[in-house]
Amino acid sequence: MNSFYTPYELKELGLASFGENVLISSKASIYGAEKISIGNNVRIDDFCILSGKITIGNYVHIAAYSALYGDLEGVVVENFANISSKVTIYAVNDDYSGEGMTNPMIPDKYKKIQRKEVVIGRHVIIGSGCVVLPGSILGEGSSFGAMTLINRSSQPWSINVGIPFKKIRERSKALLELEEKFSREN
Repeated sequence: MNSFYTPYELKELGLASFGENVLISSKASIYGAEKISIGNNVRIDDFCILSGKITIGNYVHIAAYSALYGDLEGVVVENFANISSKVTIYAVNDDYSGEGMTNPMIPDKYKKIQRKEVVIGRHVIIGSGCVVLPGSILGEGSSFGAMTLINRSSQPWSINVGIPFKKIRERSKALLELEEKFSREN
């Protein structure tokens, strides 16, 4: 049994655009489909939430139970990125200081909301259970261990862990050679 939408069903969702070989679980929740663009060779697994302005490149995987909240500013996921299970990415966030009310049932004029674009760079891998906050730009090739809090931008080709994250070492760029070989053969 195939739980992914057919190409016809994808068209019926009303996405802004989608490419070839797009596999989106019929158990995923999509809000504001007209603001979501998806490239080629993308897989989005069960129980994911996509909401607001989202742009997804090519050869991207978003694992089960992950959520991308693009709101107005947007979430950009570049080519070859991998988002593991139970990752939450926010381009919008309530203020927790008490200077504004919170929750979606309160009109915005009573809230203090932070809205900033989030960019997940090419070849970024985000481990299970990570949280990405508004304004974070994850540099090309950076990686994040499970349960990491990503509350700011990262250096390219870095390996990062912790709450909040800290860089623990450089990441190998050998996968760029693999990408080049893959591109020649496909």
